[in-house]
Amino acid sequence: MRVEAYQFGRIVVGGRTYRSDVIVFPDTVQDGWRRKEGHRLSVEDLDAVIRFHPDVLVIGQGKYGIMAVDETVMEALSCEGIDVVVAKTDRAVEEFNRLSKRRRVVGTFHLTC
Repeated sequence: MRVEAYQFGRIVVGGRTYRSDVIVFPDTVQDGWRRKEGHRLSVEDLDAVIRFHPDVLVIGQGKYGIMAVDETVMEALSCEGIDVVVAKTDRAVEEFNRLSKRRRVVGTFHLTC
């Protein structure tokens, strides 16, 4: 699956427009992705991703990079053998599209701030 477009509050994946945070798996999109603490990503927020066990998780922190990623997230993903890319969502989308051409990649994208 490829992200075709991103702008503040809007992402287009597989020809469909989403206006809430998403998790993009290779064959499906989980719409309405919510975190336990809105602008802080924790391990519990990634249960579906960890069960899927991608090669790489790309985390989009929002247009301005406001969503913080707890160090425990990085440690847990490392223990699972999952590589992680963390960036503002614009850059994260670019990395997701680039990496997904040759690796099993999941993207978690915060669409606003």
